Amino acid sequence: MRSAASPGAGAPPVITVEHLRKAYGAALAVDDVSFSVRRGEIFGVLGRNGAGKTTTVECISGLRVPDAGEVRVLGLEPRQDREELHERLGVQLQQGALPPKLRVGEVVQLYASFYDRPADAARLLEGLGLGAKRGSYWRALSGGQKQRLSIALALIGQPEVAVLDELTTGLDPEARRETWDLIEGVRDSGVTIVLVTHFMDEAERLCDRVALIDQGRLLALGKPTQLAGQAATAKRVRLRTPGQRGEQILRALPDVIAVEHHGPDVVVTGSGNLVTVLVLALDQAGLVAEDVRTETGSLEDAFLALIARTGDNRVGAGADGPAAETAGR
Repeated sequence: MRSAASPGAGAPPVITVEHLRKAYGAALAVDDVSFSVRRGEIFGVLGRNGAGKTTTVECISGLRVPDAGEVRVLGLEPRQDREELHERLGVQLQQGALPPKLRVGEVVQLYASFYDRPADAARLLEGLGLGAKRGSYWRALSGGQKQRLSIALALIGQPEVAVLDELTTGLDPEARRETWDLIEGVRDSGVTIVLVTHFMDEAERLCDRVALIDQGRLLALGKPTQLAGQAATAKRVRLRTPGQRGEQILRALPDVIAVEHHGPDVVVTGSGNLVTVLVLALDQAGLVAEDVRTETGSLEDAFLALIARTGDNRVGAGADGPAAETAGR
């Protein structure tokens, strides 16, 4: 649960991205993207696979050179000030892999040697639930344990900012939630986090603010709850109703816009006092509405709605103030 006050509100941003552009040949991966990240927040970079998310954070991390635009991290230019930034920025890459016969303790000690003031490796591994795995080979770790080790390697330099790219891809639901708890713990320790993901539920759970990106462009910027709320332009009610007769009754109601099947349930979209209208209509026909519940707009709803709109509704380049933090401007 995010706090009511925005982390770092009023303080200078720790990351600024202005008019970022990056192409690979004729393919434009990032197209005039701008946003800022506040100290102490979990900032989400969201989008479908191939949307330009990883290229964006690779430019932030100094792993890619932008074709145009400006990036500052902790006041530093990622390429020009690479050595200094290396000591203050931790990165977990999307497809990182390690030699299969390297042991966990050996990996962490190796990475610790890259920094002037590394964290205590044993304490870090204990804190991430890997203390008992120090002597285990990397290949013997479960998917969740490998991701914990990735977090350890991103944090071994005691960074002020950590970039975590697609951290939970391929994990089972339990491992995903354990990883979410770890990410929140890292943020609570004082590290600002940039989280790259295509999982909307992950962003809703973790992020203070998000940048929605598609086809290399910034669609929207703001708090997940704000963006999700803007997607709820109509009311939705999920219920179970007996057979086709009940569904026909619902479809005929003037307040109903659509009726969709979701497994054994139907989801009714409409306006007005929708729950009361639906229940009364079925009751008058001698039918009972079961398991009735309302649904709110989600971040995924907002993202899909924004994709469906024209380019005129996208956030303008360079905007990162209060007016920009809306969906569909």
